[in-house]
Amino acid sequence: MKARHPEKVNNPINPIKKKPKWIRTKITDTHNYFQTKEIINKKKLHTVCQEASCPNISECWSKKHATFMIMGDTCTRACAFCNVATGKPKELNPFEPFKIAQATKELNLNHVVITSVDRDDLNDGGAHHFSKVILETRKINNKTTIEVLTPDFLRKGKVYEKIVNAKPDVFNHNIETVPSLYRKVRPGSVYFASINLLKSVKDINKNIFTKSGIMLGLGETKDEVLQVMDDLLTAKVDFLTIGQYLQPSPKHYPLNRYVHPDEFHEFKELALKKGFLIVSSSPLTRSSYHADEDFAKMKKLREKQSQCHLLQ
Repeated sequence: MKARHPEKVNNPINPIKKKPKWIRTKITDTHNYFQTKEIINKKKLHTVCQEASCPNISECWSKKHATFMIMGDTCTRACAFCNVATGKPKELNPFEPFKIAQATKELNLNHVVITSVDRDDLNDGGAHHFSKVILETRKINNKTTIEVLTPDFLRKGKVYEKIVNAKPDVFNHNIETVPSLYRKVRPGSVYFASINLLKSVKDINKNIFTKSGIMLGLGETKDEVLQVMDDLLTAKVDFLTIGQYLQPSPKHYPLNRYVHPDEFHEFKELALKKGFLIVSSSPLTRSSYHADEDFAKMKKLREKQSQCHLLQ
């Protein structure tokens, strides 16, 4: 029987702070919302929107946007910030790549985001399964751009190359928080292993956009956030997302504070000045929030850069 972070049962209860007025979402199109829900439920698929209790689910599903979560709904790790269930996962579903491809077609997605739970129980961490989902999706959705949000594949060698070789349009791996908070917030992960993963992807294929994200409100300092930006730029990351940490339950990592929208705007300006191609920074920003629109912006910016380079 799986449980949500069973190791935290004896931890002190961390009361959830009342949300400020700027953290509010609503359904904008009920027909699309329920149609998206029906397609996902009919095919028995998992989405990070549901499993991670994303605050943007109403808005995104109203626009027929969903982030598919492959390899089950049970993670082998127990990050203190995450609401995805922890436990022993089931075997991989060999029909999942086809189901994801079909759902992408039925939703008529221009841009699809595919993520997963951590599968440390698998020899390759699920990298081969990831690649099959990409290839199968592209077979019947040749005009759809594909973005993957992957685990770190820690201590699995170069298995991530299978995903890179499948040529997703965007390779995303979230850094999540600053190094000083890793042991408490992201146990089982290694900060510089995540940095090196992103760097390796770009080294293998410079044409793949790379992307990473960080949460604010966990107790990090401004200087620490700026250092993370510098580390990601060293890894040649193109796109940075910065969002507010929202504590899922009293047994999860305690929220330090709600960060004001003005601070998010300041971080966006600083990140752009440092050299990121695209920066999405707001309290409700998440990895796949407005991912289709942001990809279109990145593509235009790169084309503009290429034209400028040719004229020099």
